[in-house]
Amino acid sequence: PAAAGRFWHVTDLHWDPDYDAAAGAGQVCPSGGSRAVPAAGPWGSYLCDAPWRLLASAARAMRGRLQRPDFVLWTGDDTPHIPNEKLGEEKVLHIIENLTSLIKETFPDTKVYAAMGNHDFHPKNQFPGKEHRIYNRTAELWRPWLNDASVPLFRAGAFYSEKLPSPRTRGRMVVLNTNLYYDQNDETAGEEDPGGQFQWLEETLTNASRADEMVYIVGHVPPGFFEKKRGKPWFRSGFNERYLKIVQKHHRVIAAQFFGHHHTDSFRMFYSDTGSPINVMFLAPGVTPWKTTLPGVNNGANNPGIRVIDYDPDTLQVLDMVTYYLNLTHANMMALTQKEEFPTWEEEYRLTEAFQVHDGSARSMQTVLERISKDPRYLQQYYEFNSVSYDLTPCEEACRIDHVCAIREVDFTKYNECVKTSSSASAVISGWLLLFCLLLGLLRPQQAL
Repeated sequence: PAAAGRFWHVTDLHWDPDYDAAAGAGQVCPSGGSRAVPAAGPWGSYLCDAPWRLLASAARAMRGRLQRPDFVLWTGDDTPHIPNEKLGEEKVLHIIENLTSLIKETFPDTKVYAAMGNHDFHPKNQFPGKEHRIYNRTAELWRPWLNDASVPLFRAGAFYSEKLPSPRTRGRMVVLNTNLYYDQNDETAGEEDPGGQFQWLEETLTNASRADEMVYIVGHVPPGFFEKKRGKPWFRSGFNERYLKIVQKHHRVIAAQFFGHHHTDSFRMFYSDTGSPINVMFLAPGVTPWKTTLPGVNNGANNPGIRVIDYDPDTLQVLDMVTYYLNLTHANMMALTQKEEFPTWEEEYRLTEAFQVHDGSARSMQTVLERISKDPRYLQQYYEFNSVSYDLTPCEEACRIDHVCAIREVDFTKYNECVKTSSSASAVISGWLLLFCLLLGLLRPQQAL
């Protein structure tokens, strides 16, 4: 529609300030850890976090593709994957400051809704549910983007809510600090409601409903499970349950949810007690290509990705999404032969075209899930987009179960049931197939040698 609004969602930039493509294989990047980095190029390496050139190139691509978005969502994780000893509070803040400047320079007159990621703190993951120097300093860096009421809230717990800037939108942005619920966060482990954020969220959603507003919920660490590692949640179970209940209770005012953290491209469905799809969370791919060191994840790197969301300004309904990406291998190869200033970020896919749905509503995304679940062609397409066209190997049955159950079940118990029943069902099918083949073999007339 001509009247559609558009905005950017960018996440997980993970800048590695010490990336050096010219160094020896063991010294290219601290974020590579002890891994040798043989094929490092000027635009980055799949074993490393992002060099500055990659981030500048992403910013330039964003400006080139959509220079005047209605706003920008930036959902955190700015620092490299290196031990706490190598960072420290000042270095973390320095990195946040540099990336804040990059985004400000790219979109000087645009509202940015920024959320903190679990790496945007020192020591990493240890976010308190109360005032902290890092919250204060970050609030100062983001002051041009925050309204007056948001600043004290941000200082107290790094969450806030604001009305959307467009005069024709009865919309509200709710930016959460879900790092408070992360199972690696020891600061909030024993608390019922860290920072009072759950209570605040309920009040904010209740008020939005009374004011006839629709809401986008934005954050870094999502509830539910990581689709690339079976049985891997991020939230502590009590926090996961509480988040889910809030979405179920207030789903009518929540138009959509946008999160990061995974570096992969996926989504999560939310259902009513009777099983109707009531909400959807979109997980945007990261800009860093870094191959995760999480044990049990097979080849967890990705191509750098950025995303534009088309939406209806009246209802905040998600109309479409376009993901753009940089083929890192290709960009580095081109750099060897041509001294091009910046490599080209290409359109990877458009949601409605790739999955043949009308829009990004919960109902449409339920259709996408059913297609992924039942049709191997859609499954494979989804799987390739999941790593931003990096991992093109076939997604077999165990892979299908991991992804489908993670998308469908955000609830811990239901997820475990999904994995169990899907696995036993596929085992039964395999058993019958084997038996059938054996019988066929016995029934076939023996070939003379």
